[in-house]
Amino acid sequence: MPLTDIQIRIQAACKKAGRTPSDVELIAVSKVQPLDRVEAVLKEGHKVFGENRVQEAAGKWPDFKSRYDGISLHLLGPLQSNKARQAMDLFDTIHSLDRIKLANAIARLAQEIGHCPELFIQVNTGEEPQKAGILPAETDTFVAQARALDLPIKGLMCIPPAEETPSLHFSLLRKLAERNGLQGLSMGMSADFEQAIAFGATHIRVGSAIFGERVKPAG
Repeated sequence: MPLTDIQIRIQAACKKAGRTPSDVELIAVSKVQPLDRVEAVLKEGHKVFGENRVQEAAGKWPDFKSRYDGISLHLLGPLQSNKARQAMDLFDTIHSLDRIKLANAIARLAQEIGHCPELFIQVNTGEEPQKAGILPAETDTFVAQARALDLPIKGLMCIPPAEETPSLHFSLLRKLAERNGLQGLSMGMSADFEQAIAFGATHIRVGSAIFGERVKPAG
C-alpha cells in the first residue's frame, strides 16, 4: 500500500477521533526491508523510520543519513545494555526501555556523552511471559525510577497480544500514561493503527502496509 494511502487513512482516523493529524507521528518500520524499498519511501519525503535491531540499523542508516537530511530514527526492538552506547549514537528515540539495569546504563552514558534519545517505557499490557516490558502494576514505580535518573521519558509503548482485542490494551496504556503525566503513546501497527489513533496514539508503527511483506534474511 502506498505511503500516501496510509497518510490518508491516518487523516481519516484523526478526523473521526476529533484529533489533529500532525499530533500522530507515522514511524515507517523498515526492519528487514530491502534498501531499495526504504529509499523509495525516503524519496517520497518521509523521514521517520523504525528499526528493531541495533546492528541492522548500523549497517543501513549512516549512508542514508549522509544523503538525506532530517531523518529521525526510532529503535522499536529490545535493547541489550551492552549495545546501549551504539543505540544512543544511532537513534533519536528508543521505544523499548523495559528494566532498571538498562535505565541505569542509559543514564550513565547520557552523563558521559552529553545527550540522550527520547525514551518510551515498554509496558507488557498482556502480561505475556515471553514478551519484554514492565508489567502494568509496576509501571508507576518504574516511571518514578526513570525520572529519578533524569531520563527524558516521552511516554509508554505496548505491543498487544496477537489474539486479543487491541483496543483493551490501548485503553490500558492510555490510563497508565495519564496517571503518570506522560503525553506519548507508542501503539498501533499495520493492522490496528486506526484503533490506536482513536485511543490517543501519538506514534504509530507501520511496516508491511507501507513496504510490503518483510524479506527474510537468507540462511
